[in-house]
Amino acid sequence: MQKQYSQMFSIIDKLEKERFLSDDEFKLLIENTDKTVDEYLYEKADNIRRKVYSNKVYIRGLIEISNFCKNDCYYCGIRCSNKKADRYRLNKDDILQCANQGYQLGFRTFVLQGGEDAYYTDDVLCDIIKTLKEKYPDCAVTLSLGERQKDSYQKLFNAGADRYLLRHETADSEHYSKLHPEKLSLKNRMECLYNLKQIGFQTGCGFMVGSPYQTTKQIIEDLKFIKEFEPQMCGIGPFIPHKDTPFKDFKQGSLDLTLRLLSIVRLMLPNVLLPATTALGTIDKSGREKGIKAGANVVMPNLSPISVRKKYMLYDNKISTGDEAAESKANLEKSMKNIGYEIEISRGDFLSKEI
Repeated sequence: MQKQYSQMFSIIDKLEKERFLSDDEFKLLIENTDKTVDEYLYEKADNIRRKVYSNKVYIRGLIEISNFCKNDCYYCGIRCSNKKADRYRLNKDDILQCANQGYQLGFRTFVLQGGEDAYYTDDVLCDIIKTLKEKYPDCAVTLSLGERQKDSYQKLFNAGADRYLLRHETADSEHYSKLHPEKLSLKNRMECLYNLKQIGFQTGCGFMVGSPYQTTKQIIEDLKFIKEFEPQMCGIGPFIPHKDTPFKDFKQGSLDLTLRLLSIVRLMLPNVLLPATTALGTIDKSGREKGIKAGANVVMPNLSPISVRKKYMLYDNKISTGDEAAESKANLEKSMKNIGYEIEISRGDFLSKEI
Protein backbone atom coordinates (compact mmCIF):
# COMPACT_ATOMS: atom_id res chain seq x y z
CA MET A 1 0.00 0.00 0.00
CA GLN A 2 2.79 2.41 0.93
CA LYS A 3 4.53 1.73 -2.39
CA GLN A 4 1.33 2.50 -4.26
CA TYR A 5 0.99 5.85 -2.46
CA SER A 6 4.64 6.61 -3.11
CA GLN A 7 4.19 6.17 -6.86
CA MET A 8 1.01 8.24 -7.04
CA PHE A 9 2.33 10.99 -4.79
CA SER A 10 5.47 11.25 -6.90
CA ILE A 11 3.33 11.61 -10.05
CA ILE A 12 1.39 14.44 -8.40
CA ASP A 13 4.64 16.06 -7.25
CA LYS A 14 5.94 15.86 -10.81
CA LEU A 15 2.77 17.48 -12.14
CA GLU A 16 3.16 20.28 -9.62
CA LYS A 17 6.78 20.84 -10.58
CA GLU A 18 6.77 20.25 -14.34
CA ARG A 19 3.09 21.07 -15.05
CA PHE A 20 2.71 18.12 -17.37
CA LEU A 21 2.86 14.31 -17.37
CA SER A 22 3.37 11.43 -19.77
CA ASP A 23 0.24 9.72 -21.12
CA ASP A 24 0.84 6.74 -18.83
CA GLU A 25 1.17 8.98 -15.77
CA PHE A 26 -1.98 10.92 -16.70
CA LYS A 27 -3.80 7.60 -17.09
CA LEU A 28 -2.76 6.41 -13.63
CA LEU A 29 -3.86 9.68 -12.06
CA ILE A 30 -7.16 9.93 -13.94
CA GLU A 31 -8.12 6.33 -13.18
CA ASN A 32 -7.02 6.47 -9.54
CA THR A 33 -9.83 5.65 -7.11
CA ASP A 34 -7.96 5.98 -3.83
CA LYS A 35 -9.33 8.77 -1.64
CA THR A 36 -5.97 9.38 0.05
CA VAL A 37 -4.38 10.04 -3.34
CA ASP A 38 -7.27 12.33 -4.31
CA GLU A 39 -6.90 14.34 -1.10
CA TYR A 40 -3.18 14.78 -1.74
CA LEU A 41 -3.97 15.99 -5.28
CA TYR A 42 -6.66 18.43 -4.07
CA GLU A 43 -4.32 19.83 -1.43
CA LYS A 44 -1.55 20.45 -3.97
CA ALA A 45 -3.99 22.16 -6.35
CA ASP A 46 -5.46 24.31 -3.57
CA ASN A 47 -1.99 25.39 -2.47
CA ILE A 48 -1.05 26.44 -6.01
CA ARG A 49 -4.31 28.36 -6.44
CA ARG A 50 -3.76 30.17 -3.12
CA LYS A 51 -0.28 31.25 -4.24
CA VAL A 52 -1.82 33.02 -7.24
CA TYR A 53 -5.31 34.04 -6.07
CA SER A 54 -5.09 33.68 -2.27
CA ASN A 55 -8.39 32.41 -0.84
CA LYS A 56 -10.44 34.61 -3.19
CA VAL A 57 -13.35 33.14 -5.12
CA TYR A 58 -14.53 35.32 -8.00
CA ILE A 59 -18.23 35.67 -8.70
CA ARG A 60 -19.66 36.14 -12.18
CA GLY A 61 -23.25 37.20 -12.73
CA LEU A 62 -24.73 34.71 -15.19
CA ILE A 63 -27.45 36.03 -17.52
CA GLU A 64 -28.95 33.27 -19.67
CA ILE A 65 -30.17 35.39 -22.56
CA SER A 66 -31.84 32.78 -24.80
CA ASN A 67 -32.65 29.10 -25.05
CA PHE A 68 -33.24 29.23 -28.81
CA CYS A 69 -30.46 27.36 -30.63
CA LYS A 70 -29.95 26.48 -34.28
CA ASN A 71 -27.77 23.49 -33.36
CA ASP A 72 -28.87 19.97 -32.56
CA CYS A 73 -26.10 18.69 -30.26
CA TYR A 74 -27.13 15.28 -28.99
CA TYR A 75 -26.47 16.00 -25.30
CA CYS A 76 -28.18 19.37 -24.97
CA GLY A 77 -31.67 20.08 -23.66
CA ILE A 78 -32.08 23.23 -25.77
CA ARG A 79 -31.15 21.47 -29.05
CA CYS A 80 -33.28 22.74 -31.93
CA SER A 81 -35.19 19.46 -32.37
CA ASN A 82 -36.39 19.39 -28.76
CA LYS A 83 -40.00 20.45 -29.31
CA LYS A 84 -40.74 20.22 -25.59
CA ALA A 85 -38.41 23.10 -24.71
CA ASP A 86 -40.27 26.24 -23.61
CA ARG A 87 -38.39 28.84 -25.65
CA TYR A 88 -37.59 32.39 -24.55
CA ARG A 89 -35.14 35.19 -25.24
CA LEU A 90 -34.25 38.33 -23.33
CA ASN A 91 -34.20 41.69 -25.08
CA LYS A 92 -31.79 44.52 -24.35
CA ASP A 93 -33.95 46.00 -21.59
CA ASP A 94 -34.29 42.61 -19.88
CA ILE A 95 -30.52 42.13 -19.94
CA LEU A 96 -29.81 45.62 -18.62
CA GLN A 97 -32.29 45.07 -15.80
CA CYS A 98 -30.47 41.86 -14.79
CA ALA A 99 -27.12 43.66 -14.95
CA ASN A 100 -28.40 46.59 -12.89
CA GLN A 101 -29.61 44.26 -10.17
CA GLY A 102 -26.29 42.43 -10.26
CA TYR A 103 -24.27 45.64 -10.11
CA GLN A 104 -26.17 46.81 -7.02
CA LEU A 105 -25.24 43.51 -5.37
CA GLY A 106 -21.56 43.95 -6.17
CA PHE A 107 -21.14 41.84 -9.31
CA ARG A 108 -18.40 43.20 -11.57
CA THR A 109 -18.52 40.59 -14.32
CA PHE A 110 -21.59 39.76 -16.38
CA VAL A 111 -21.67 36.53 -18.38
CA LEU A 112 -24.12 36.57 -21.30
CA GLN A 113 -24.77 32.92 -22.14
CA GLY A 114 -27.19 31.46 -24.65
CA GLY A 115 -27.86 29.12 -27.52
CA GLU A 116 -26.83 30.05 -31.04
CA ASP A 117 -29.84 32.29 -31.64
CA ALA A 118 -30.04 34.23 -34.94
CA TYR A 119 -31.91 37.06 -33.18
CA TYR A 120 -28.60 38.19 -31.66
CA THR A 121 -26.96 39.65 -34.73
CA ASP A 122 -23.66 41.47 -34.44
CA ASP A 123 -25.53 44.78 -34.35
CA VAL A 124 -27.88 43.65 -31.58
CA LEU A 125 -25.06 42.24 -29.45
CA CYS A 126 -22.69 45.16 -30.03
CA ASP A 127 -25.41 47.57 -28.91
CA ILE A 128 -25.97 45.56 -25.71
CA ILE A 129 -22.23 45.27 -25.00
CA LYS A 130 -21.56 48.99 -25.60
CA THR A 131 -24.43 49.98 -23.32
CA LEU A 132 -23.23 47.64 -20.57
CA LYS A 133 -19.69 49.05 -20.80
CA GLU A 134 -20.95 52.65 -20.79
CA LYS A 135 -23.18 52.08 -17.76
CA TYR A 136 -20.70 49.90 -15.90
CA PRO A 137 -17.17 50.85 -17.03
CA ASP A 138 -15.62 49.00 -14.09
CA CYS A 139 -17.20 45.70 -15.16
CA ALA A 140 -16.10 42.90 -17.47
CA VAL A 141 -18.43 41.43 -20.07
CA THR A 142 -18.02 37.73 -20.83
CA LEU A 143 -19.84 36.09 -23.74
CA SER A 144 -20.71 32.41 -24.17
CA LEU A 145 -22.72 32.35 -27.37
CA GLY A 146 -21.15 29.59 -29.43
CA GLU A 147 -19.51 29.53 -32.82
CA ARG A 148 -19.42 32.70 -34.94
CA GLN A 149 -17.35 34.02 -37.82
CA LYS A 150 -14.02 35.67 -36.99
CA ASP A 151 -15.23 39.11 -38.13
CA SER A 152 -18.23 38.73 -35.82
CA TYR A 153 -15.96 37.97 -32.85
CA GLN A 154 -13.85 40.99 -33.80
CA LYS A 155 -16.91 43.28 -33.77
CA LEU A 156 -17.93 41.99 -30.34
CA PHE A 157 -14.41 42.58 -29.03
CA ASN A 158 -14.32 46.07 -30.53
CA ALA A 159 -17.66 46.82 -28.85
CA GLY A 160 -16.01 46.13 -25.48
CA ALA A 161 -16.51 42.43 -24.68
CA ASP A 162 -13.59 41.18 -22.58
CA ARG A 163 -13.90 37.41 -22.41
CA TYR A 164 -15.37 34.56 -24.41
CA LEU A 165 -16.16 31.04 -23.22
CA LEU A 166 -16.37 28.29 -25.83
CA ARG A 167 -15.98 24.75 -24.57
CA HIS A 168 -14.15 22.60 -27.08
CA GLU A 169 -16.18 19.64 -25.67
CA THR A 170 -13.59 17.05 -26.78
CA ALA A 171 -10.22 17.24 -28.53
CA ASP A 172 -10.85 13.96 -30.37
CA SER A 173 -12.61 14.41 -33.74
CA GLU A 174 -14.16 10.94 -33.72
CA HIS A 175 -15.60 11.53 -30.26
CA TYR A 176 -16.79 14.99 -31.37
CA SER A 177 -18.77 13.38 -34.21
CA LYS A 178 -20.54 11.11 -31.71
CA LEU A 179 -21.73 14.11 -29.68
CA HIS A 180 -22.76 16.41 -32.56
CA PRO A 181 -24.58 16.24 -35.89
CA GLU A 182 -22.51 16.02 -39.05
CA LYS A 183 -22.63 19.72 -39.91
CA LEU A 184 -20.72 20.59 -36.73
CA SER A 185 -16.98 19.88 -36.74
CA LEU A 186 -14.17 19.90 -34.23
CA LYS A 187 -12.03 21.66 -36.85
CA ASN A 188 -14.37 24.67 -36.90
CA ARG A 189 -14.68 24.65 -33.11
CA MET A 190 -10.91 24.81 -32.70
CA GLU A 191 -10.65 27.50 -35.37
CA CYS A 192 -13.13 29.60 -33.41
CA LEU A 193 -11.05 29.19 -30.24
CA TYR A 194 -7.82 30.22 -31.92
CA ASN A 195 -9.59 33.18 -33.58
CA LEU A 196 -10.87 34.37 -30.20
CA LYS A 197 -7.42 34.20 -28.67
CA GLN A 198 -5.80 35.92 -31.65
CA ILE A 199 -8.32 38.78 -31.47
CA GLY A 200 -7.41 39.39 -27.84
CA PHE A 201 -10.26 37.93 -25.82
CA GLN A 202 -9.51 36.29 -22.51
CA THR A 203 -10.53 32.90 -23.87
CA GLY A 204 -12.02 29.87 -22.18
CA CYS A 205 -12.27 26.28 -23.41
CA GLY A 206 -13.33 23.12 -21.59
CA PHE A 207 -15.11 19.78 -21.75
CA MET A 208 -17.72 17.56 -20.15
CA VAL A 209 -16.52 14.83 -17.82
CA GLY A 210 -18.14 11.47 -18.51
CA SER A 211 -19.79 12.49 -21.78
CA PRO A 212 -21.13 9.53 -23.79
CA TYR A 213 -18.43 7.32 -25.33
CA GLN A 214 -15.62 9.23 -23.57
CA THR A 215 -12.46 7.25 -22.84
CA THR A 216 -9.46 7.96 -20.62
CA LYS A 217 -7.38 8.37 -23.75
CA GLN A 218 -9.71 11.14 -24.96
CA ILE A 219 -9.52 12.90 -21.59
CA ILE A 220 -5.73 12.85 -21.90
CA GLU A 221 -6.09 14.45 -25.35
CA ASP A 222 -8.25 17.14 -23.75
CA LEU A 223 -5.59 17.83 -21.15
CA LYS A 224 -2.88 18.00 -23.80
CA PHE A 225 -4.94 20.44 -25.85
CA ILE A 226 -5.62 22.61 -22.79
CA LYS A 227 -1.92 22.69 -21.95
CA GLU A 228 -1.01 23.67 -25.51
CA PHE A 229 -3.81 26.24 -25.90
CA GLU A 230 -3.20 27.85 -22.49
CA PRO A 231 -6.67 29.31 -21.99
CA GLN A 232 -7.24 32.04 -19.44
CA MET A 233 -10.41 30.19 -18.37
CA CYS A 234 -11.34 26.51 -18.40
CA GLY A 235 -14.84 25.13 -17.87
CA ILE A 236 -14.96 21.51 -16.73
CA GLY A 237 -18.16 19.97 -15.43
CA PRO A 238 -19.83 16.58 -15.33
CA PHE A 239 -22.08 15.38 -18.14
CA ILE A 240 -25.69 15.21 -16.97
CA PRO A 241 -28.28 13.62 -19.28
CA HIS A 242 -31.45 15.40 -20.38
CA LYS A 243 -34.66 13.41 -20.72
CA ASP A 244 -35.51 14.84 -24.15
CA THR A 245 -32.23 14.06 -25.91
CA PRO A 246 -30.73 10.95 -27.58
CA PHE A 247 -28.43 10.58 -24.56
CA LYS A 248 -31.24 10.45 -22.00
CA ASP A 249 -30.28 6.95 -20.81
CA PHE A 250 -26.54 7.55 -20.41
CA LYS A 251 -25.20 7.82 -16.89
CA GLN A 252 -24.00 11.15 -15.54
CA GLY A 253 -20.35 12.05 -15.14
CA SER A 254 -18.51 11.25 -11.94
CA LEU A 255 -18.09 13.80 -9.16
CA ASP A 256 -14.72 12.33 -8.12
CA LEU A 257 -13.33 12.34 -11.66
CA THR A 258 -14.49 15.93 -12.21
CA LEU A 259 -12.77 17.07 -9.01
CA ARG A 260 -9.63 15.15 -9.98
CA LEU A 261 -9.55 16.87 -13.38
CA LEU A 262 -10.10 20.31 -11.85
CA SER A 263 -7.04 19.71 -9.68
CA ILE A 264 -4.99 18.43 -12.62
CA VAL A 265 -5.84 21.51 -14.71
CA ARG A 266 -4.97 23.79 -11.78
CA LEU A 267 -1.56 22.16 -11.43
CA MET A 268 -0.96 22.34 -15.20
CA LEU A 269 -2.06 25.98 -15.45
CA PRO A 270 -1.61 27.66 -12.04
CA ASN A 271 -3.09 30.99 -13.19
CA VAL A 272 -6.20 29.69 -14.95
CA LEU A 273 -9.65 30.96 -13.95
CA LEU A 274 -11.45 27.72 -13.13
CA PRO A 275 -15.18 27.61 -12.36
CA ALA A 276 -16.89 25.27 -9.95
CA THR A 277 -19.84 24.77 -12.28
CA THR A 278 -23.59 24.64 -11.71
CA ALA A 279 -23.49 21.06 -13.04
CA LEU A 280 -21.09 20.14 -10.23
CA GLY A 281 -23.56 21.58 -7.73
CA THR A 282 -26.37 19.68 -9.43
CA ILE A 283 -24.88 16.19 -9.02
CA ASP A 284 -23.79 16.85 -5.41
CA LYS A 285 -25.33 19.38 -3.06
CA SER A 286 -21.85 20.39 -1.88
CA GLY A 287 -20.36 20.02 -5.36
CA ARG A 288 -19.40 23.64 -5.86
CA GLU A 289 -17.70 23.81 -2.47
CA LYS A 290 -15.82 20.59 -3.23
CA GLY A 291 -14.79 22.07 -6.57
CA ILE A 292 -13.36 25.15 -4.86
CA LYS A 293 -11.40 22.97 -2.42
CA ALA A 294 -10.02 21.02 -5.39
CA GLY A 295 -8.58 24.16 -7.01
CA ALA A 296 -11.46 26.02 -8.69
CA ASN A 297 -11.74 29.76 -8.03
CA VAL A 298 -14.85 31.01 -9.87
CA VAL A 299 -18.58 30.57 -9.26
CA MET A 300 -21.38 31.93 -11.42
CA PRO A 301 -24.60 32.73 -9.56
CA ASN A 302 -27.65 33.23 -11.76
CA LEU A 303 -28.88 36.79 -12.43
CA SER A 304 -31.44 35.69 -15.04
CA PRO A 305 -35.09 36.52 -14.31
CA ILE A 306 -36.52 33.78 -12.08
CA SER A 307 -39.33 33.31 -14.65
CA VAL A 308 -36.92 31.92 -17.26
CA ARG A 309 -34.36 30.03 -15.18
CA LYS A 310 -36.14 26.67 -15.43
CA LYS A 311 -36.42 27.12 -19.20
CA TYR A 312 -32.64 27.22 -19.69
CA MET A 313 -32.43 23.51 -19.04
CA LEU A 314 -29.31 22.14 -20.72
CA TYR A 315 -29.58 18.99 -18.59
CA ASP A 316 -32.06 17.48 -16.13
CA ASN A 317 -32.48 18.68 -12.53
CA LYS A 318 -30.31 21.78 -12.99
CA ILE A 319 -30.19 23.54 -9.64
CA SER A 320 -32.47 26.55 -9.61
CA THR A 321 -33.36 27.49 -6.07
CA GLY A 322 -35.77 30.25 -7.01
CA ASP A 323 -33.75 32.54 -4.75
CA GLU A 324 -33.58 36.18 -5.64
CA ALA A 325 -30.05 37.15 -6.65
CA ALA A 326 -29.42 38.92 -3.33
CA GLU A 327 -30.36 35.84 -1.30
CA SER A 328 -28.35 33.61 -3.60
CA LYS A 329 -25.24 35.78 -3.19
CA ALA A 330 -25.63 35.90 0.60
CA ASN A 331 -25.92 32.11 0.75
CA LEU A 332 -22.88 31.73 -1.48
CA GLU A 333 -20.79 34.08 0.68
CA LYS A 334 -21.76 32.06 3.74
CA SER A 335 -21.00 28.67 2.15
CA MET A 336 -17.59 29.88 0.92
CA LYS A 337 -16.73 31.38 4.31
CA ASN A 338 -17.63 28.07 5.96
CA ILE A 339 -14.90 26.29 3.98
CA GLY A 340 -12.27 29.03 4.42
CA TYR A 341 -12.69 31.07 1.24
CA GLU A 342 -13.79 34.61 0.56
CA ILE A 343 -16.02 36.00 -2.19
CA GLU A 344 -14.21 38.65 -4.25
CA ILE A 345 -16.42 41.18 -6.04
CA SER A 346 -13.81 42.75 -8.33
CA ARG A 347 -13.71 41.95 -12.07
CA GLY A 348 -11.42 39.06 -11.18
CA ASP A 349 -9.19 39.21 -14.22
CA PHE A 350 -6.74 36.49 -15.18
CA LEU A 351 -3.45 36.96 -13.35
CA SER A 352 -0.21 36.16 -15.14
CA LYS A 353 1.66 35.82 -11.88
CA GLU A 354 4.88 33.81 -11.81
CA ILE A 355 5.07 31.22 -9.05
